Amino acid sequence: MFAQLIRFFHHPAPAPLLGWLLLDLRLHLAGTIDFQPDQAASWWKAMQIGSGLVQRVTKCDRVYAIAFGEGAHHLHLHLIPRFQLDLNPTAWALDDHYRAVSNGHRSAVATVQIAEFVNQA
Repeated sequence: MFAQLIRFFHHPAPAPLLGWLLLDLRLHLAGTIDFQPDQAASWWKAMQIGSGLVQRVTKCDRVYAIAFGEGAHHLHLHLIPRFQLDLNPTAWALDDHYRAVSNGHRSAVATVQIAEFVNQA
């Protein structure tokens, strides 16, 4: 069954934000354009569940859903918490979180915090 090929996991270390989940498809499909209708329905349901989980646990204002499509040979959808109080509210500023962690201007999320998030989720 297609739903068994979908899984959630927290962004791996170094994670730029707590609650940044990935919805992972364990099939080698490049994107949703390749889905059959029943697969699209299962994927949409997983997106709703994952987005609700991120919002419930992080108390964020919105959850962004972004699929970049270049880092892996199968679909990963990033479910990213966004807060109104974020100092840079533009959507494309999410990349700044990666840059800040990689250049040492911002600390990555501690693995203990990620473990607590996963346990709470």
